[in-house]
Amino acid sequence: MAAKKQRLTDANVARLAPAAREYTIWDTRHAGLGVRVRTSGHRSFVYLRKGEDGARRITIGPAALTGVEEARRKCLAIETGERSLSAERRVAVTFANFVSGPGRACIDRCKPSTQKAVRWLLRARLLPAFGSIPLNRITHADVTRWFDEYSQTAPGGVNHALNVLLRILNHAVVCGYVDTNPARGIKRNPRPELTRFLSRGETRRLHRALDQYASARPSLAHQADIIRLLLLTGCRRGEIVTLRWQDVDGDTLNLGDAKTGPRRVFLNAPARAILERQPRTGSAWVFPSPLDPGRPLSPHLPLWYLVRKEAAIEDARLHDLRHTYASHAVLRGIPLPVVSRLLGHKRPSMTLRYAHVSDRETEAAAERIGVAIARALDGGEAGSPD
Repeated sequence: MAAKKQRLTDANVARLAPAAREYTIWDTRHAGLGVRVRTSGHRSFVYLRKGEDGARRITIGPAALTGVEEARRKCLAIETGERSLSAERRVAVTFANFVSGPGRACIDRCKPSTQKAVRWLLRARLLPAFGSIPLNRITHADVTRWFDEYSQTAPGGVNHALNVLLRILNHAVVCGYVDTNPARGIKRNPRPELTRFLSRGETRRLHRALDQYASARPSLAHQADIIRLLLLTGCRRGEIVTLRWQDVDGDTLNLGDAKTGPRRVFLNAPARAILERQPRTGSAWVFPSPLDPGRPLSPHLPLWYLVRKEAAIEDARLHDLRHTYASHAVLRGIPLPVVSRLLGHKRPSMTLRYAHVSDRETEAAAERIGVAIARALDGGEAGSPD
């Protein structure tokens, strides 16, 4: 098949649609620059670098974050020798030096909330393991050994840390400090199946426990209302704890810094009632800290552990309230794309992780199917037509 070429612009790159097979469109203005379009729809700039050792494809970056002109400048930098660092310079640059210098760019592009998590992982997990090692001396075996040791105590946490390490070392490849990413090819730990959500009875017990604590200790009223809003909206904890009054617009919340980007949350009547009863104290936050109204309430919510015990749901996590919201929506026949939008997911496939049904509901469904088939069989024996 002949190579597809056209003059790349930001507009026509954004219009490239996925096909049955991955394909690449090559730029007519800058030889070697192309846009790779995967079957999932993900688009990324690539550069086909030809040298004495043959051709090698280099990933420039995702098209969603990189403009065409920026991609051309990066290709030019590679061609003019900025990528060809001396061996002495490569040895001198440690992982810590790179992260505090050229590597900061791939962190600074993240959302502020993501940057905070990335910097914690760097400080607590990555720099202690790799900080003093030159970038080109970090091997796949080093990363595998670190991954296996960290997995013993935090199998989920090491997955997140590996994602950060991959991003940083990918940037090191683009900048020319290493030729390949030694963190590639490591299989992540499987995620535990998320099957916990609250039944109707558990939800009622939780509601009663929240009422009891809020009445007995008014200082806990804010925490009780946050927990109720998590259940009624399916929002993430951070989206409600850090909610500002400017985000509340009648029957919607306009969240500018949600996990997957800006999104709108539609409020049902009980959720609106909770927000309407919150006092306006002059703070920008709907749930301000009692010690410093200029800051939001702490996200730890100690009340959750008290009501969880009172409601006999000690195995439930706060995030399971989000699972409960999604699961009850699916059980009531709400289409998956609608549930996906309610949860703020970019892809409906993400929603499947939350849309669980209980064993009791499954058993009841199996019983209904059995009865229907038995009736059909009885009808057949009575001489019903096929």
